[in-house]
Amino acid sequence: MSETTSARPRWAVVAALVAAGFGVVTVLVGGQTLFGSAAEAAGNIVPFVLWFNFMAGFAYIIAAYGMFRWTRWAALMSAMIAVTTVAVFAAFGVHVLLGGAFEMRTVGAMTIRSLTWIVIAVATLRTIGVSRTQ
Repeated sequence: MSETTSARPRWAVVAALVAAGFGVVTVLVGGQTLFGSAAEAAGNIVPFVLWFNFMAGFAYIIAAYGMFRWTRWAALMSAMIAVTTVAVFAAFGVHVLLGGAFEMRTVGAMTIRSLTWIVIAVATLRTIGVSRTQ
């Protein structure tokens, strides 16, 4: 079984660039908020969401590399990113329902992250054709 599949579709390059850009911005902004002066301006941060997003930014960059190379593992990694992002978003929802402080922009950011990675995961999984028998 070859790790790299053939005939990468054009949209995969766009998806890889979006994922890479998203990853770089996520790491930079998350890092500034966690370790720099941006923490004061961030408002009511939810630490587990911030840490997850910061760490996920690195995964975005790795997945983008795999998408650009059009590898099977990139499709699986995209699915993992989508599932974990939705799980953290759900945990964030519980935090909010229990009266925890939050910023409305976190709701928007997590919605965008979730939808982006669900679309990328579904598209790559369907196109590459990842299955248990391969």
